Amino acid sequence: MDIKVTFPDQNERVYSAGITASEVIGGWQKNALNSAVAAKVNGNIVDLTFPLAENTAIEPVDVSSKEGLSILRHSISHVMAHAVQDVFKGAKVTIGPSIEDGFYYDFEYSETFTLDDFEKIEKRMKEIVASDYPFVREEMPREKAVEIFRQKGEDYKVELINDLPADVSIVSIYRDGDYIDLCRGPHIPSTGKIKAFKLLSVAGAYWRGDERNKMLQRIYGTGFADRKQLEDYLNLLEEAKKRDHRRLGRELDLFQVNDEAGAGLIIFHPKGMLLRYLIEDWERKEHLKRGYDMVMGPQILKVDLWKKSGHFDHYRDNMYFTEVDEQTYGIKPMNCLSHMLIYKSKIRSYRDLPLRYFELGTVHRHEKTGVLHGLMRVRQFTQDDAHILCAPEQLNSEIRAIADFVNYAMGIFGFEYEVELSTRPEHSIGSDADWELATRALENALKDNGISYEVNEGDGAFYGPKIDFKLKDALKRKWQCATIQCDFTLPERFDLNYIGADGEKHRPVMLHRVILGAIERFMGVLIEHYAGAFPVWLSPTQCVLLTVTDKHIPYAQTIHERLIEAGIRSEKYFENEKLGYKIRQAQMQKMPYMLVIGDKEMEAGTVSPRARDGQNLGAMPVEQFIAFVQEMCEKKQ
Repeated sequence: MDIKVTFPDQNERVYSAGITASEVIGGWQKNALNSAVAAKVNGNIVDLTFPLAENTAIEPVDVSSKEGLSILRHSISHVMAHAVQDVFKGAKVTIGPSIEDGFYYDFEYSETFTLDDFEKIEKRMKEIVASDYPFVREEMPREKAVEIFRQKGEDYKVELINDLPADVSIVSIYRDGDYIDLCRGPHIPSTGKIKAFKLLSVAGAYWRGDERNKMLQRIYGTGFADRKQLEDYLNLLEEAKKRDHRRLGRELDLFQVNDEAGAGLIIFHPKGMLLRYLIEDWERKEHLKRGYDMVMGPQILKVDLWKKSGHFDHYRDNMYFTEVDEQTYGIKPMNCLSHMLIYKSKIRSYRDLPLRYFELGTVHRHEKTGVLHGLMRVRQFTQDDAHILCAPEQLNSEIRAIADFVNYAMGIFGFEYEVELSTRPEHSIGSDADWELATRALENALKDNGISYEVNEGDGAFYGPKIDFKLKDALKRKWQCATIQCDFTLPERFDLNYIGADGEKHRPVMLHRVILGAIERFMGVLIEHYAGAFPVWLSPTQCVLLTVTDKHIPYAQTIHERLIEAGIRSEKYFENEKLGYKIRQAQMQKMPYMLVIGDKEMEAGTVSPRARDGQNLGAMPVEQFIAFVQEMCEKKQ
């Protein structure tokens, strides 16, 4: 039987059925096989050994692509599991996927893995790579696979197979050498294709992410197509360690997380709170410029409201609850309910719309202990939350205005960003028609603003699709911050309406949106982005006065008072220490400007600012320095 194969350049060739994807690609462009790790056949990614049985559109999956790198890393995770079981007899394997920056594999083992064990594991991995074992796929009845893994004592694999849907009768396994693993695939052709990898860390992880299950050990690693990419990434990790906001938070005296207070709860110190105030104050002013109204809702609301909204059914595992007068209340994880009650407090006309309610709203979410991480993942945080209620015909302009606001904000803080459109998830509320309208509204607004985006299938909120803005920091890491969610469902559930020009009731649409997202998380990103060296307008302390000797203190004190009076955030280093020590302290605290006060400055009635990068601005009157700092703040520098 002959089949027709169509290539990416639209050339077509005829082959006998049963020819492999590798043979076809090699015949089309031999060089394409050098860096191919898999093939895309009629849109589905398969092994290069996959036999073609019907007319096919085919293209190679290159290791340099996002999909290709993921396949490479997943294959490396299998090699790691192979090595772990060779080195540590009795270790049981569970699952080992690729992730954004690498891969991991979870193991059950009686002893604790340490970083010292990585050398042994990596040595065995290199031997497996050198052996160039082919990754061989085999499909079999699920009962046979259960028997194979049961005989090997792999209880977790048996559980995974038994939990497959009843209509799944065939499963696939992969072999490399004498190692067998349950896997859907695809994989790279052979272990010898692996060129660069590194094991990074080990952590605890519950089986299937459920804290009621057994605690496993998760080994993380990363892999790349070549050694240079790996070295660049490892250098990036070292730089990230230097910028770790948790370490800088301690060193710069910004915040703490204290076990006595509770995990995931942030205690802001004066400088950290001042940084937060500066961000929030900027936000309030920017929202008022754009026609938003300031509102505030309570921290707890009756559970009946959370049931009405759908949060109780779809989000209650992330919520906290309390009892008041024998009535159950939900501690709010989101701010939208109060905003809808404000809207519903009186009759609305089409002339009132759009209404834009803005709240720096503190919320609480029950995050598992294992995912808590400094400011980035916490249990109490504040969102720059707003809900816009508008007529359907106003959706496009409102979404575009929010996107413009996000673009402006990212520019102010110095971030590039990428955009994703997330569609309906498996568990959701609302009609297909409303989801279609909401998704199209978001998509059209992005197109009208000329914003390129990727589609993230099935990752929308349970009540509506969303646009996510993922900012990129100085190390090109991506962070989820701004979002726009389009919601036809909650206005329906809460019976929100307005009187249209025709005198009839109409249903408004609600846009949920944040610009910076969680303030705590955004602060964590900012700390790492700037490595703690904030621009002048955001610096909790903008300058520090350093006296050479005690006799200079009276003059320095008058300078300090003039700076404070002018709104410049000034500190004093008047201690009886050597000047060099004071300068080092100011540098460690990443002060934007140091003002050394000695005989020359005191006699001339001037200050001599020195920037943290070592640049000397020269002697100048204090009024000139004040004007200089104020100008930088005005320009958000």
